[in-house]
Amino acid sequence: MLHLTKILNIKNHNWLQSSRFRRLRITNLNIGTCSGGNERIKLISSILRDNRCGSVRLYHDDGAFGYRIPRIFSMPDYTQEELSNRIENANLLRFITAYRTHGHRCAYIDPLGIMEREEVVALDHTRYGLTDPTKIYNLTGILHVNESKTSTNSKVEANLGHIISHLKKVYSGKVAYEFMHIPNASERRWFYYMIESFNILSLTIEQKRRIFEVLTRSEVFDHFMAKKFPQVKRYGLEAGIAEAVLCMPHRGRLNLLTDLLHFSPTRLFHKIKGNPEFPEDLPATGDVLSHLAISSTLEYGSAKPITISLLHNPSHLEAVNPVAMGKARAKQMDLIKSETDCELGDRVMCIQLHGDAAFTGQGVIMESFGLSNLPHFSSGGSIHIVVNNQLGYTTPAQNARSSWYCSDIGKMINAPVIHVNGDFPEEVTRAVEMAFEYRNKFRKDVIIDLISYRRWGHNELDEPAFTQPLMYNNIRSRKSVPKLYEDKLLTEESILSENDISEFRKNYYDTLDEHYKKSDTYKPEADMLEKKWNGFIMPTETVTKMDTGVSREILEKVGKTSVNIPHDIVIHPRLKKFHIQTRLQKISEGKKIDWATAEALALGSLMLEGHNVRLCGQDVGRGTFSQRHAMIVCQDTERVIVPLNNLISDQGMLEIVNSPLSELAVVGFEYGMSYESPHNLVIWEAQFGDFFNGAQVNIDTYISSGEVKWLRQSGLVMLLPHGYDGAGPEHSSCRIERFLQLTNDKFDILDESIPSNPNMHIVNPTTPAQYFHVLRRQMKRNFRKPLIIATPKILLRSPVAVSDLEDMLHGTTFLPIIEDKSVNDDKVEKIIFVSGKLYYDLVKERQNKKLEDKVAIIRFEELCPFPKSDVEKELKKYTNAKEFIWCQEEPQNNGAYTFIEPRLKQLLPSEQKLKYIGRPPSAAPAVGISKWHNAEIKNILSNVF
Repeated sequence: MLHLTKILNIKNHNWLQSSRFRRLRITNLNIGTCSGGNERIKLISSILRDNRCGSVRLYHDDGAFGYRIPRIFSMPDYTQEELSNRIENANLLRFITAYRTHGHRCAYIDPLGIMEREEVVALDHTRYGLTDPTKIYNLTGILHVNESKTSTNSKVEANLGHIISHLKKVYSGKVAYEFMHIPNASERRWFYYMIESFNILSLTIEQKRRIFEVLTRSEVFDHFMAKKFPQVKRYGLEAGIAEAVLCMPHRGRLNLLTDLLHFSPTRLFHKIKGNPEFPEDLPATGDVLSHLAISSTLEYGSAKPITISLLHNPSHLEAVNPVAMGKARAKQMDLIKSETDCELGDRVMCIQLHGDAAFTGQGVIMESFGLSNLPHFSSGGSIHIVVNNQLGYTTPAQNARSSWYCSDIGKMINAPVIHVNGDFPEEVTRAVEMAFEYRNKFRKDVIIDLISYRRWGHNELDEPAFTQPLMYNNIRSRKSVPKLYEDKLLTEESILSENDISEFRKNYYDTLDEHYKKSDTYKPEADMLEKKWNGFIMPTETVTKMDTGVSREILEKVGKTSVNIPHDIVIHPRLKKFHIQTRLQKISEGKKIDWATAEALALGSLMLEGHNVRLCGQDVGRGTFSQRHAMIVCQDTERVIVPLNNLISDQGMLEIVNSPLSELAVVGFEYGMSYESPHNLVIWEAQFGDFFNGAQVNIDTYISSGEVKWLRQSGLVMLLPHGYDGAGPEHSSCRIERFLQLTNDKFDILDESIPSNPNMHIVNPTTPAQYFHVLRRQMKRNFRKPLIIATPKILLRSPVAVSDLEDMLHGTTFLPIIEDKSVNDDKVEKIIFVSGKLYYDLVKERQNKKLEDKVAIIRFEELCPFPKSDVEKELKKYTNAKEFIWCQEEPQNNGAYTFIEPRLKQLLPSEQKLKYIGRPPSAAPAVGISKWHNAEIKNILSNVF
């Protein structure tokens, strides 16, 4: 059997200087660095079971690039002495377990006192036969009541009265915990110790002053805003890591920007007064006040600086969360690549702020949680802070969710929850410290349920008493949280004086007033092409043609390597014959290159140029249509090999990500990856083209409009299998019309004064070479645009939809329009414009009817940007053409027709119109009856000719 150290680095550490709490730290568990087949799998499974990680099936784990497993942090099991004492004092153990399980239900965590709190009979000690408050109990292995975290006492004793008092203090105070649902016993034991041996947080005077200053600034800021901008909706607050990626909705955003992230108040007031947040000469629309973002480097005393990136967000609540997760992952992967001692989650942390109603109401939360611990999506755990206002817009909690707590959705991944009363800032600090400690130890998500209220309702212009009169009578009679904390430091602790408070408030108000006066003359600066984006440009016109060819030598090397499988990998016999041998033959001959081979050539050649590639989607490793096989699974061991990662020693890497059955969160995640990684090719493939509609929110708010709203580019590629082949209403169409409608390509194509720089590029290529070039073009340009590719299904193996290697050599490029070279230009009387696989049916029908001399078929390979110059060039060749047809297989209200028609007709001879031939308008993308489908195709071809 393999020696353990060949697989894992095991280090022993003292747990909080206590010999009783040692931990086993498994560093950088990347199983694929070793070999050994079944023996390796058995050994690792045994190790994981021994560390109480539950049952684990090691599948597709062999060190494929990007497969990252966070380190394992384990607490030791109970000693024999501890087990014996637990048996001897079983009733006491049951009572303490009840507090650990149910203590949160009677905790003082609601500042308004409106949460229903029932009597928890399980917390009655007499139910367990514990009646004598003076009886002394041995607590070894049962409860931690030592006053110091560093205590090394092997035996702790306490009387029942002290035990009950201690349990109430730590489990039913102003902070409450839910962790008993966690299946990992080691994590539960960690919580026992941290909660029960953790004194009430003792803050220094400097720390308390810091809390006072932050709270007071937030209140002064709100009061200043209310005075200067009384009619502006602000969604105010009244209601070891080197980098942190932060996402949040609108509520409290302006306070956080100015008070914590050093966003210039001058810049903020400039925006509030109706001015753009960027130089006015830039091609952008901007966004509303509550979507502003910033990246700041913060310093706290002697600690290392930390860079905080607060992301732009759309108004769709929680849509930003997977984007932040993707950005954090991309940052983490870059650090892991450059720093040998960096483990997953060491340097980068994702922090997600949520609203309570959206946390339970938005499905993207569930999808994002589903990604959190997956090897190709995890960045080492997120901190979730739910700002629980106990109110969704004007809907009270009992009408907004079916669960007891808004945080219950996190239990789907067994995330621990820390509930805390927002009226007590020091307890909030304690809750945050506990959450960060857990995340840093276990590299998993943790939730802080910060229970508070909105002082002004949904926004400052709202009247909440319309729907919650009793609640707001309560709220308006209460002091604000900053005032409550001031009183504590003033009267109870004498840390502040009345003069300290009034002077601080006045000074900060005066500071804001100075910024307010400067805002009228403020000139914003552009910040979109910094750091990793240095060297890129904001394009003023679209570049569609450029040399994206590659030498034959490189193409042959990539092609052969793409199917070069190690001898110890047992290949499925069908793959050996129909995938490997066929590809080698095609590469050798340089003829009949199919779609999957062209894709491998494009990706491999980009990797040789140093670009990493991430290909994500459902079943992308093999391909939905079993065409790709970019990863090969050993038939004996299920070990995985990605052949393209073995081109040369210094190359970009291909990360194959077989994603969960999610679209909204996964597409948002991949957008976040592309947002952070302009030098890497990030691709998301839908299993079928229509699957994108599950991600429509992020397509609308990020992919199509992120650049014009926020001046942030993305090179995300979306592969959407498209084509009518009788598969029924859903699996036929990728809804090309929707993407075209989302573009801002100009309508008046003859007006040269209007710039042509659309927000997305949309292509429907018909040859493997075209697909090869458009993928390479995506990375060769000095700007980034989202690329939507309608990819084929039937054409993947079609003997006519093939290319030669010559079509991919130096000097070749992507062609927005493919001309018809088979006709005599002077004899052509009819021109058919078409996009996609219908081209091949038209060619066959034209041949059957012997109309090659009279009919030209011109392919629109790129739909957006509209290829005006290429179309003009084609039309000039056919001087005798009298009929012009747009033919498509999609219904008339679908497909490209409604986008193409108003543009193409501007280029036709003045006396000519563009005739439509295709399916009639339809509410569904396609019929579901094969007989009707075949009749429709026959009818289209008949009408064309």
